[in-house]
Amino acid sequence: MKKLLFAGLFILGFAINMMAQSAKYVFYFIGDGMGINHIHGTEMYMGELRNIIGINSLQFTQFPYFTMATNFSASSGVTDSAAAGTALATGSKTKNGTIGMLANQKTDVASIAVRAKNVGAKVGIATSVGIDDATPAAFYAHTPSRKNYYEIGLQMIDSRFDFFAGSGFHQPEKKGKKDLFTLVQEGGYALLKGYNEYLQQAKGANKVVMFQPEGAESSYSLPYAIDRKPGDLTLKEITLAGIDFLSKDNPDKGFFFMVEGGKIDWCSHSNDAASTFREVMDFDDAIKVAYDFYKEHPDETLIVITADHETGGLILGNGQYELNLKALKNQKVSESGFTKVINQLRKDHQNKVSWEMVQNSLKENFGFWNEPPIRKLACGKSMMILSETRK
Repeated sequence: MKKLLFAGLFILGFAINMMAQSAKYVFYFIGDGMGINHIHGTEMYMGELRNIIGINSLQFTQFPYFTMATNFSASSGVTDSAAAGTALATGSKTKNGTIGMLANQKTDVASIAVRAKNVGAKVGIATSVGIDDATPAAFYAHTPSRKNYYEIGLQMIDSRFDFFAGSGFHQPEKKGKKDLFTLVQEGGYALLKGYNEYLQQAKGANKVVMFQPEGAESSYSLPYAIDRKPGDLTLKEITLAGIDFLSKDNPDKGFFFMVEGGKIDWCSHSNDAASTFREVMDFDDAIKVAYDFYKEHPDETLIVITADHETGGLILGNGQYELNLKALKNQKVSESGFTKVINQLRKDHQNKVSWEMVQNSLKENFGFWNEPPIRKLACGKSMMILSETRK
């Protein structure tokens, strides 16, 4: 029997029931900030890249079961990732900003990951952002504020979970306390930096924390897929490592593995459509790894795909009966990546950056003046530069 589920928002009891019935291996993929239009827009974009009007399907949209659920929090009609993550992890709604606690912000509530660990399954928690960020934290921590990063990190170590992976810690140090990297190793975890180090050193480890390779630009997140450079850690590699580690030395009890595509949310906050579609595609690449595992264990595996909320108010089309998503393929960097490009120009030229320099950078990174074409509108003594999106 196939046990794969694509859920717009996931009803936790369904997965618990399925796991209790027969699933030995449970994957729980969460696309942070991923709404329906993020998914449909990505598939339309992929279709346009193939010169077709229609969709080129993502792997997870082909799963045989689909459902929807509400995602308001206990304090607002618009949830944040802490409250939504807690609901996805525990089945209980709570106030925005709260991790692993009921709405009274006093009563701890256990996650499905804790329940899996208590019945002998191995547990992995992974993300493309900080491991102490709201969504992953909802599976192991309890705190009234998602910003209590150091305390969340301590609870991560105390969780006894088997595998953690992400970009790093948001707050690894606190005055008068040991840093979290030291505590991770004192807690019995092998601290591995990057996928290659995992491959070389994980074999003899009892528990693993895998972060980005040495020299990574930021501990807050993995690079956007659109900005990725050779050697950067990827969500696909994290998923490969997690499956490898969790599936060994525990043949009867299986595992529970939560994987978050955390930066779908980030580029959607920036209204960066090109980066958003690539993040969804990158998320799907990680899911394909789990699907390959499913094909080897079809009667024992449950894969659930869900999202915590929609970010960015993404719409497809705005008044015209046409899309021009193919133009996004000309974008070579994320919105934040282009900010770095401009800042470097300022640094290189002592803040004496000409319009021609900026124009060349826009051509190189977005394809402007080639595709899409640019038109000029005179506005008094000023000049506006607009992207031409209509024929």
